[in-house]
Amino acid sequence: MVQITEELVRRKAEHNEGEIFSLEELSLHQENIEKIEHLDKWCRDLKILYLQSNQISKIENVSRFRKLEYINLALNNVERIENLENCEFLKKLDLTVNFVGELTSVENLTENYHLEDLYLTGNPCTEFEGYRDYVISTLPQLKNLDGVEIKKSDRIKALQNYKGICNKILEKQEEYFQLRQKQKKEYEEIKSKKKIDYENDEEQEKFWSEKTEYTPESRLETARIQQEIKRKQDEERKKHQNEDIHRKRERKYFDENGKPYCFNDPKVDYEFSSDHDEYILLTVHVFKHMDTSLISLDVQPNYVRVTLKGKSLQIAFGEEVKPDSSTAKRSQTTGHLVITMPKQNPVIRNKIDLDKIKDEKKCNIKKNEFLEVKEAPMSKIELLANIVNKNGKKSTLVNRNDKKVVRERENSADFVDDCSVPPLE
Repeated sequence: MVQITEELVRRKAEHNEGEIFSLEELSLHQENIEKIEHLDKWCRDLKILYLQSNQISKIENVSRFRKLEYINLALNNVERIENLENCEFLKKLDLTVNFVGELTSVENLTENYHLEDLYLTGNPCTEFEGYRDYVISTLPQLKNLDGVEIKKSDRIKALQNYKGICNKILEKQEEYFQLRQKQKKEYEEIKSKKKIDYENDEEQEKFWSEKTEYTPESRLETARIQQEIKRKQDEERKKHQNEDIHRKRERKYFDENGKPYCFNDPKVDYEFSSDHDEYILLTVHVFKHMDTSLISLDVQPNYVRVTLKGKSLQIAFGEEVKPDSSTAKRSQTTGHLVITMPKQNPVIRNKIDLDKIKDEKKCNIKKNEFLEVKEAPMSKIELLANIVNKNGKKSTLVNRNDKKVVRERENSADFVDDCSVPPLE
């Protein structure tokens, strides 16, 4: 038997952010519910309630739903219409495919003045002669019955035939009550003899192939057997899942020769560096908000293992380290785990070499402090001045930056200086 629990209602109230006290619409269909309970205390403001495809045999615990406008109880085991008098604003009632055989119980809806739609299709009472006229005349506020509009002429005709119909309805109703008593008695006899082995496939197949009457009892029994079979199947499935988990291949950390494997089960990013002369550095990109208590570290001479929430990251080394001198720190900003592992045999360099390396670094730093300035390009005359002749002598072209020297020509031997001649300008 499935009960209406607070957890179930909250799960169905996701559209209302999980709040059940202010719910206006609730759907609990196909949950194999056998009894309406608790909803009138938890969800008093309900306007729409879906309870179709369940095993509800009685309409109860709905008197506090003052604002209820629509309730769907199709495909249930309801045999009588009752306990809806206080639902003042009820407009629509759906009882399709139930077991309502007491047609006179529709009189309990006379005080629901806002009721406009009523569905009784698929109930035993619909087979009674004069069923439609009886319902129309009993409930004058109805506008639609079984999805068919009630016209004014239909109402007049129903009122005219009401007196003659009542006796026939009561007779048919009494016949149905006797049939129900017989069905209940037969069911009790069959139930005491018949026992089903849920683990036996042949008995299950025999049960499902057996023909039975469509009654509230047979429908309820079928639903319970389905639940029991489903429960057994779920238990077996969980059992097999647990066995598969135990059979799961265990992680191998070493090969046959004792050499450690490298693997990354948690699928985390990491940075591994062994280029330094004195130590090996491993940076694991641990999730920032992961608690440090969920992290464990194991440093060995030839490997390191970091375990995050039960999943391990293992890295093997090409050279041995000192586990006792190793350190692990976690960044407070990024959450990364930094593991420093000193080498067992670090590379020792000469002091002179180290000084040279330091000087080179300083020189590089000094050189980088200044901008490099290129020389100005030479002109064509300067380029021609630097050309070397075939004899190996340089050209005597004068540099453009040198001062121009003018040499005077010597006078000839027969030169006569005549003062009367004016100088050349």
